[in-house]
Amino acid sequence: MTRPGKKINKWLKVLLALFLTSVLAFGVLFGAVLYGSYDHISGQPETMLVLGCQVHPWGPSILLRDRLDEALDYLEDHPDMTVIVSGGKGSDEHASEAQVMRDYLVEKGIGSERVLVEDQSHNTFQNIIYSAQLMQEQGIDPEQGVLMVSNGFHLTRARMLWQRVTGQGKHLSTLAAPSSHAPSRLWMYIREPLALVKSFILDR
Repeated sequence: MTRPGKKINKWLKVLLALFLTSVLAFGVLFGAVLYGSYDHISGQPETMLVLGCQVHPWGPSILLRDRLDEALDYLEDHPDMTVIVSGGKGSDEHASEAQVMRDYLVEKGIGSERVLVEDQSHNTFQNIIYSAQLMQEQGIDPEQGVLMVSNGFHLTRARMLWQRVTGQGKHLSTLAAPSSHAPSRLWMYIREPLALVKSFILDR
């Protein structure tokens, strides 16, 4: 007959093993997110894709403004580059993210003819699907290089989804925007490893 104490010890060991496995898995995922949070630019990409984020009645959220300002710095040094802004209108938003992004870039001096608007997407997977479709409609060849812009924590997942949707991962570069709002940055680096798993399983 098994004594109750031994049974409890057995379950404690199982729970401890599960906990340690979960911590290890999170650590690996966190490392992948960190690796993607830096610039990875190859060659001279001809098209930029800026991924959307929350907008407010007064303009882009802090995280989105970080993305747009990083994009502006690069675009000013690459005047022939086309830029796609991607993001639809959420239920709590007064306008599509893409339209607010376009207006911001144009107000900062980027020619409106350089900016293409994708305003139907509501998550990262759709950002990439609909932006890839827009590129096809506009005759833009992704093999000429695409530079994706987002906050650093977001780029590992975005790169994975780009490869899944387009099969053109080797032609994708990434430009990592800082996350100047510290609480958001902390939360997103905790959330993103879990979002990476969710996207890997569900975004098909």
